[in-house]
Formats: sequence, C-alpha cells, structure tokens
Amino acid sequence: MPARQSTPTSRRARALIGAAAASLALLAGCASLDEQQRKWIFQPTDRTWWGGLAAAEGMTDVWIDFTSRETGQPVKLHGLWLPQASPDAPVLLYLHGARWDVRGSAHRMRRMHELGFAVLGIDYRGFGKSTNELPSEQMAYEDSRAAWDWLARQHPNTPRYIFGHSLGGAVAVHLASEVGPQATGLIVEGTFTSIPDVVSSFRWGWLPVGPLITQRFDSASRIGRVGVPVLVVHGSADNLIPSELGRSLYERASPPKRFLLVEGGSHHNTNQVGQPQYRRALAELFGHGAGDSAGASAGN
Repeated sequence: MPARQSTPTSRRARALIGAAAASLALLAGCASLDEQQRKWIFQPTDRTWWGGLAAAEGMTDVWIDFTSRETGQPVKLHGLWLPQASPDAPVLLYLHGARWDVRGSAHRMRRMHELGFAVLGIDYRGFGKSTNELPSEQMAYEDSRAAWDWLARQHPNTPRYIFGHSLGGAVAVHLASEVGPQATGLIVEGTFTSIPDVVSSFRWGWLPVGPLITQRFDSASRIGRVGVPVLVVHGSADNLIPSELGRSLYERASPPKRFLLVEGGSHHNTNQVGQPQYRRALAELFGHGAGDSAGASAGN
C-alpha cells in the first residue's frame, strides 16, 4: 500500500506540535510547568510605567498584614488609598492585572475616584512593595480577601464595591463569589472567562495545551454565583482580550447585570474613553451617582 504523501500544511502542523511538545518538555526539565505559568501569567514586578508614578502622587500608602493559609508564612501587602472628602462615600477595592505594580493602575483608580468612590488598590505578592514571592492564582485570591477584610474593618457601614481589570477581573469575580452580600456590586473591565479561553483566542490557540494549564482563573464557572449586581465593561478595540470573552462572561452572570461595550476602547484606555458611559451605567445598575446622557451598550 503506497505511503501517504505529506502535504506542506500537515508538515507545518506537525512541526508546530513538535515545537510545542519540545517547549513543554524543556519547561518541565528546567522548572515546574506550574512555576513557569505563574511567571508568564502574572509577570510580577516592583516597577511601573512612567505615567503611573505621576498618577500615584498624593495617594496614601496602606499596609495589610496577615498569615497565609496557602503557605503558612506571614504576608505584607502594600496598597494605595485614595479617600473621598465624605466619610460616607462608597469604597472600591481595585484589583489590577499583570505586569505592572499598583502604581501602573493609579490613573484608572483616579478615574473611579472621579466617579465618586474612595479607592483602595493593592499589590499581590510579588508586585511592588508587597511580600516578594512568586504569585499564584490561589495566592492572589487570598491577597484580595485580606484586602477586602481590611476594608470591611475600616469602613464597616459604607457600601463596598469590587473592581478588577484584566487578570484582576478574574480575581474580583472569585472574591465576589465568596463574600456575597458583603459587596454592593462587582465591576470588571477587559477581563475573560478563563485562561484556557484566552489561550484559545491566540493564533496558535488550536494547539491542545488547555489541559496543561494549572493557573486557570475560571471566572465562567464562578460568575453565576455572584449574588450582587454585575457590570462587565469591555473595549471594542481590545486586541489582548477579545470583547467576545467579556460578553461571554456577562452572559453567564445572574441578573441584575449590564454589559458595556466601549467603542474604540483598547485594553488599556477603555476606562478613559468610556468615562461618560461608565457614569451612566453605574447610575442605572447600582443607583450610584447622577448619571448622564451618554449612550451605553447594555443588557439586563
């Protein structure tokens, strides 16, 4: 029986699969696959971009100490606090994404402050001035809960919101699913359903690497358990996390909920471009602020 001829397409596919398998084998030989994924997903650093330094000027340093159940070790988290003049103003826990420390999100924190929130932004372990340890999915969840408990102690009688951007959106969904009615609302921007879904959106996403992903951040399975109003925001020009993943997350959430698609918003500037729509959505969904006449793409 004649041998099947190999086509250029099949040869390229085998080459890609072989390269992926070789890379995974190399990673497993150099260090644990889990450790490499944590480095790749979080990209932890004590640095920020130059604009973050200016935006963080005038914010107050906050330190949160606790003992980790995950590692058994003492943890010190650093945060930035931006209060409102009124002690009765709602407070918002800001959970940032990968790569930069909390100062890199100071501009976004200030925009939420302009919308009427007192804002606490924190660094997970491995970022900024927080305990220097390679972060993990479970550690980030634990760090966010420690920050939430700190806010609850400091502001027990004020409405408290959870906000997460990008990777921080997955941390925010997990936290909201845990604290239940302690939170007044959940706001996520530029986030996703799960890390495997994000990987599948890449050009090489057809490769079967999903089962090897240990840091899954499976928001899709948790968002339905969030028992408070949910605002999902995404930019139409987000080239890092496709807006389809944000909409898919929204569709899995329980009402009341709203999806806000900001036209022209990228992964980094949606909060800025969509400020008027943000204001209106916050008023309509949470009864927060006066709202305005800007249009929003929304659903209930």
